[in-house]
Amino acid sequence: MRFCLFVSCLAFCLALPVIAQQREDREPEAATGRSKKQAFTAKSYMVVAANPFASWAGKNILAKGGSAIDAAVAVQAMLTLVEPQSSGIGGGAFILYWDNKAKKLFTIDGRETAPKAVSPDLFMLDKNTPMAWRDAVVGGKSIGVPGVLKALDMVHKEQGKLPWNSLFSDAITQASQGFKVSDRLAKLLAAEIHPGLKQFRSSAVYFYPNGQPLAKGELKKNSLLARTLTTIANEGADSFYQGDLAKKMAVAAQFTTINPGVLSAEDFADYKAIKRSAVCGPYKTYQVCGMAPPSSGGINVVQILRMLEPFDLTQYPANHPDAMHLFTQASRLAFADRDMFIADGDFSPLPFGALISQSYLNDRAKLINLSKDMGNIDAGRPFPLLSFARDNAYELPNTSHFSIVDSEGNALSMTTSIEFAFGSGVFVEGFLLNNQMTDFSLEPYRYGRPVLNRVEPRKRPRSAMSPTMVFDKNGDLSLLLGSPGGSRIIDYVAQTLIGVLDWKLDIQQAINLPRITNRNDYTALEKGTSAELLAPALKAKGHDIKIIDLNSGLHGIQIENGLLIGGADPRREGIAAGL
Repeated sequence: MRFCLFVSCLAFCLALPVIAQQREDREPEAATGRSKKQAFTAKSYMVVAANPFASWAGKNILAKGGSAIDAAVAVQAMLTLVEPQSSGIGGGAFILYWDNKAKKLFTIDGRETAPKAVSPDLFMLDKNTPMAWRDAVVGGKSIGVPGVLKALDMVHKEQGKLPWNSLFSDAITQASQGFKVSDRLAKLLAAEIHPGLKQFRSSAVYFYPNGQPLAKGELKKNSLLARTLTTIANEGADSFYQGDLAKKMAVAAQFTTINPGVLSAEDFADYKAIKRSAVCGPYKTYQVCGMAPPSSGGINVVQILRMLEPFDLTQYPANHPDAMHLFTQASRLAFADRDMFIADGDFSPLPFGALISQSYLNDRAKLINLSKDMGNIDAGRPFPLLSFARDNAYELPNTSHFSIVDSEGNALSMTTSIEFAFGSGVFVEGFLLNNQMTDFSLEPYRYGRPVLNRVEPRKRPRSAMSPTMVFDKNGDLSLLLGSPGGSRIIDYVAQTLIGVLDWKLDIQQAINLPRITNRNDYTALEKGTSAELLAPALKAKGHDIKIIDLNSGLHGIQIENGLLIGGADPRREGIAAGL
């Protein structure tokens, strides 16, 4: 197989100074508890998803001889129903797909796009003042054109085995007959985590019947979603982007009572998923592959691993304070570059391969001090003639990830999102629409310089979503994983990869590890876990420590000696299912 790095030409230059900015706290998603989980093994096929209903729906498709993409369609349809706070057909996704027979990896960009009619000052109150994020997230202004169905459809047309219309049956039946509201969904509704969900009548009626939040265990039917999925099943994915459904979504965005937007039926009709080359880089004897921009995940995960490689993390026990110090320093460096240089590659002049070149990363790694935290660090200079303003986009932790391996060894790693918990709060025909427009920088220019990740027509906002696949020295797939978690996704995935590749944990053990993150701001240690014990040693090295809830949702599959080993995050409700 071929492993691809980005190479392109510099197009223009600007000469302005770099000014670093302290990253703000962005933790709006409530923790909803942990449950003890053990690795699940199977010999033929496996699905690991964020809700049991979704895992079972995917397993049912695989049991009928379906491929990994067939199962993915069923999983996403079910997640739209049972995990509406995290993802759905009103959102977007990134897909890594491994064709085992051809030994070929390809990736699909199903990220949302900005409406044609937007301007860079979409979220500006005046020339110098952006909207507060919690004001911007609610309503039609924050909605981008959903891309997940187009992405699934593209892969299904190439890799599907079962008919498209057969893949929605479980979700349609469950929506018609009702599903039991999960503990997590009930807690998030009770916490009123979304500032506008109760402000829109259709959303309030569904999620807060009679003014009360849905309760755990309550049987909830969604006849509107059953009807919508039936239409999509029978008429294909294009029925979502053309005709009555597209018009209804556009009208809902344009006429919300809060922050009406400019999304049009034309925007839906013009949407296209994009097949992109994977971002891959070596780590020891492995090749680690992820998504290209507009995701920063592929680049940043590879950056972290390659900067850490000279320090040989195998010499440390799992989550040893010295190892985690090194991890936070590499993460600081990666996030500094991310905030400055990564945006939709179709709108950016930068050759992103420069960010993962060995010479550049060797130079960056020299900044890591074994005994001292480097503090907030400026972005590197991979493009010495160029300078941009650092981004201030909010990327928030309500997303979903699932991993699938079918009986022929084909595999899918897919991260899917409506962005914030319950997205924009706008509920149309049984599902929520995203608020991914707030993943753009709210300010198009800062300190007199352009922000690469600024709002532009038809542009895709930057994302931290990091669906990942790892290949062994023979080019065989050995691991696939990903996570929700906003911008912390990058650290969640990188730390889990280190757990498996360096510390030889199985995927479940690596997922169970207490989380540690640093986004070039402070070092966060997962509250209520043994990570808290790292605080004294890290403070002695100068770390600014915060002990907080870190709500990863890692779901992965490890392939070892012909056996599938599944891991589901104890911080969420997901399970592995297979045979």
